[in-house]
Formats: sequence, C-alpha cells, structure tokens
Amino acid sequence: MALSTCLTASLRRALAALHWAAPRQCRGLSNPPGSEPSLNLGGIFPPLTTPFSPTQEVDSAQLEGNLHRYVNIPFRGLVVLGSNGEYPYLAPHEKVEVVSCVRRALPRDRLLLAGSGCESTQATIKLTVSMAEAGADVALVVTPCYYRGAMTSAALIHHYTEVGDASPIPVVLYSVPANTGLDLPMEAIITLAQHPNIIGIKDSGGDITRMGLMVHKTRQEDFQVLAGSAGFLLASYAVGASGGICALANVLGDPLCQLDRLCREGHWQEARDLQHRLIEPNTAVTRRFGIPGLKKAMEWFGYYGGPCRAPLAPLSTAHVEELRSTFSVNGWL
Repeated sequence: MALSTCLTASLRRALAALHWAAPRQCRGLSNPPGSEPSLNLGGIFPPLTTPFSPTQEVDSAQLEGNLHRYVNIPFRGLVVLGSNGEYPYLAPHEKVEVVSCVRRALPRDRLLLAGSGCESTQATIKLTVSMAEAGADVALVVTPCYYRGAMTSAALIHHYTEVGDASPIPVVLYSVPANTGLDLPMEAIITLAQHPNIIGIKDSGGDITRMGLMVHKTRQEDFQVLAGSAGFLLASYAVGASGGICALANVLGDPLCQLDRLCREGHWQEARDLQHRLIEPNTAVTRRFGIPGLKKAMEWFGYYGGPCRAPLAPLSTAHVEELRSTFSVNGWL
C-alpha cells in the first residue's frame, strides 16, 4: 500500500474517531498544553481475557456476558488479543472472531484496540488489516522477539515503519519485556513517534525513568505513552502518561477508573492511597499468578474467568487461598 494511500485512510479513520469520541475526551497527560492528540487514548483500558469453555474452545457467550458489565464502567475502551487474552494460543480465525464479537457489543464511544503483532513483518501487516476489517480502531503491535538477538533498533524501526505505512488504522507500539525478553529501544521509540500513523506505546516494563524520558523525548509528536500495569499507574501519570492498559482492570475496573480521575483532577493524596491498595492485587494477577490468577479473581467479582488454554495450568488450592488473601487484606473482598 502506498504511503499516501495509507495516510489518507488513517486521516479518515482519525476524523471518524474524533466525531464519536467520548465526551470525557481531554488533553492526554503526556501532551503539552494546547496540543490535542488526533485520537485520544487517555483513560483506562482493560486487556480482556479470552473466555474458554471447559473443552478450551473460545466461548463467545461468556465473552458477551463480561462485555455487558464492562460497558457500564467508564473505560476509554477495551483491548483484545493482548498478553492477557492468551493471544499466542489463538488461531488466526479465532482472533478475528474475538475482535468481531467485541466490536458488536461495544458502544461506538469506546475505542477497540486489537493485538496484531506477529513475528514477521508480512504476517503482522496481514493480521493488522484483518483486525481493522473486523472493527478494531487501533492496532496494538508487540515487538517481534523470537530472533531477539537480531532485533536491533534499525530492524525494529524498519518493521514498525512498514506496519505503520500499510495499516489502515493507527498503530500503538507494545513493549512487554517480561514476555518477550526485549525492551523496545528508546532511540527506536523516538524515531517511530514521528511516523504519522504510530500514535503511542504501551510500556509494561515498569521503569518510570524510562517512561518519563519517552514522554519528554516525544512531547513534540502526536504520540501518547500508556502504562502497561496498574502497579505503577499513578507514577506513570506523574511523569506524563496518558492512560493505562492494565490487567487488573478486568477485576477492579471502577477503582482504576477512579484512580485515573483522581490523577486528572490533581487529587494526589487520594490517588496515592488508592494506588497503595492496588499494588499487591496487581502483582498477584500479573507477575505472581499470571492469567490463571487473573481469571480466578474475575470469578470473585462476578465475571466469567474460566479455564486457560493448555499449557497454562489452573492454580493450586494453596495458591487460590493466597490470591484471595491478597485481595482481602487490601479491602477488595
């Protein structure tokens, strides 16, 4: 696809998004005064889990049931096919079906971000186009990592530039070193932020110094930084992040939206108190127990969690009790 054609399509998409943008749309915390992003990512996005039946098939009915509850929470939008969606375990046709299912259930004033990163540039472009056709507003593209030793800044810049050129929807970079073993280099981020179809990054590394530098070095661009975890959400806002894509939002969506609101209104003491109560539960459903822990916690709050796909295994009884205790001692159960 020619660059001019891509940019025309992207401009049309951005203008359409602005037409139906949420009423709460405001300047992202990472944008200087007077600067409005073309597509505002400010706010909280839960990276949805993928519900599976007892036979480990995608369960669309349970997904729709969860969505009916999520639409009542003031999320900026939803993320599908991220790490918490067991993205690597879904077949290509399942990925498209999940995006289509969510788009049908999601009000138009909520953004839909869809994971489309693959190991090859060609496959990433193909899946990104499919995600757009299925109704995604933004593509979330994780770093290719299988040949991580060859993933230099130059290689990653080339990869993302090709994807950005070809994508009919805006692209958000996704750096998740805990899963990929690869941190998207700062020099690559700064270069890619200048691409007119690359509008932000989800950074899950948790290095606040690095996030602050991203905000600082891209402040002249139409580029937004999103925190990749609830454990450092307040700190991310303090250095200028626009929002957060947080696994814990699958469970505690309202409190995370409250934290977002407190930070935007400058109520830092209240925000700090709330952030403190979220740190241990967040660690429990991410680093400590992962997706099986996240799905188990969802069930305690009225959502469908269900099984994971093998080889992800369910929690032991002892781990379930430890997880429940973590939520209880912080006042959530």
